[in-house]
Amino acid sequence: MICGIKGGLLFLNSSYANETVHKTENYRLSTKIISESLEYPWGLAFLPNGLALVTERPGRLNLISLDGSIKRVQGLPKIWVGGQGGLLDIAVDPNFSQNKTIYFTFSKPFQKGTHAGTALARATIENLTEPSLSNLDIIFSQNKPTISGYHFGSRIVISPENKIFITIGERGERNRAQDRFDHAGSVVRIHKDGSIPKDNPFANGVKGLPEIWSIGHRNPQGAAWNIKTSSIWTVSHGPKGGDEINQPKSGKNYGWPITSYGRHYSGGKVGRGHSAPGMELPLYHWDPSIAPSGATFYNGEAFPKWKDNLFIAALKSKLIVRMEIKDGKVTKEERLFKNSFGRIRDIQQGPKDYLYIITDESKGRLIVIKPHH
Repeated sequence: MICGIKGGLLFLNSSYANETVHKTENYRLSTKIISESLEYPWGLAFLPNGLALVTERPGRLNLISLDGSIKRVQGLPKIWVGGQGGLLDIAVDPNFSQNKTIYFTFSKPFQKGTHAGTALARATIENLTEPSLSNLDIIFSQNKPTISGYHFGSRIVISPENKIFITIGERGERNRAQDRFDHAGSVVRIHKDGSIPKDNPFANGVKGLPEIWSIGHRNPQGAAWNIKTSSIWTVSHGPKGGDEINQPKSGKNYGWPITSYGRHYSGGKVGRGHSAPGMELPLYHWDPSIAPSGATFYNGEAFPKWKDNLFIAALKSKLIVRMEIKDGKVTKEERLFKNSFGRIRDIQQGPKDYLYIITDESKGRLIVIKPHH
């Protein structure tokens, strides 16, 4: 039963607490708050049994059931928390039912805590009643850590071939993104044990670090695997304008800070402008910026009209962007939930093939998006 209308949204009665209905081009959607007691949640992933793993940037990992109950997961490593750094993304091993393995990125402290760099850890979590990490192993650490609190990245994508991609920002020191011997501003590709795939572009270490897959990225805070193109897609923050979507390919250079569709915050031109020899153009860009974060390609049955669409969470614009893709190119954009939930940090497909989002706030929320019938 509907009890009120505000700002174009339908608010339902108390039997549907915290539930609202939203209109989109293809569907009427129902959204419901699962939890609203998270402190700056950053990453979201689901276990096979439907429980959600949610990171909080200040350095906490939570196991959340869809009724909203939360258990704190113990056993995290030491985490450098400051600026944009902290506990970041989370991913569940495709074979979790057998190996109980998860992966997470975080800003790892170096030099007695004065410096930090993006790192990837692997651990097992077996007892979900009293959850705690065991067999913790840091399988990747960014080289050249700095005192900067900016641009850690960082998303984790596990390919169907069981390679792990990690996105890393250029730490606010833009020229580092052009150095193939510096992890800053790169996409890294490793095996699940941290070893280097032999088909990486610089696997022999002569022309670049063996684990680097691509360079020239500013701050890629979104990444997802596109089944149609069999490739990773990344979504990166531009400077003033110039947020962009890329399909990072082996050994390629994505331009920053030599090329960008944005401008410096001072208003000055970035490098050589939009393009330069040897630099890849983005698949898509936004100007003005939307401040993109987490991303996912939808491949479920709950929203059949959205099959293979790319969904991107936006911080500054406080919305979700739905993008239709054809032949590897973006053909249409629809903006959803503008100003409905605040800054949206991540979006993922989860139980029942519904979509789930987390909001970037001191009282951050986990919200489910499902068809409204």
